[in-house]
Amino acid sequence: MGDFMEVISNKENSVVTRIYPELKEQAESVLDKLQGPTATVINMFSQQVVNYQEIPVEVTTKKISTNYSTLTKEQFNNEIQKGFSDIDSSDIFTSEEVQAELLKRRRG
Repeated sequence: MGDFMEVISNKENSVVTRIYPELKEQAESVLDKLQGPTATVINMFSQQVVNYQEIPVEVTTKKISTNYSTLTKEQFNNEIQKGFSDIDSSDIFTSEEVQAELLKRRRG
């Protein structure tokens, strides 16, 4: 009897998704620096989902702070306008409220 060799199929499927153009550009820029093709990163993400049976990133409603030094002039102006809109709608905090929140977070 001859030797048998197990052959593993390397067929791949395509994934079609929608993503915001600006987000796609930013992600691709980071991945280019890391020399990680998008398809490889998607495969890594999917493998982590399978391995750990959960989404491998923290999903939260917390807003991530904006790094103003990386914004274009237009993006910066939009952020400033959001601040003015908050003031106009009275969606603001007093300095005492900010201090109390910082102390609360510091204490855990």
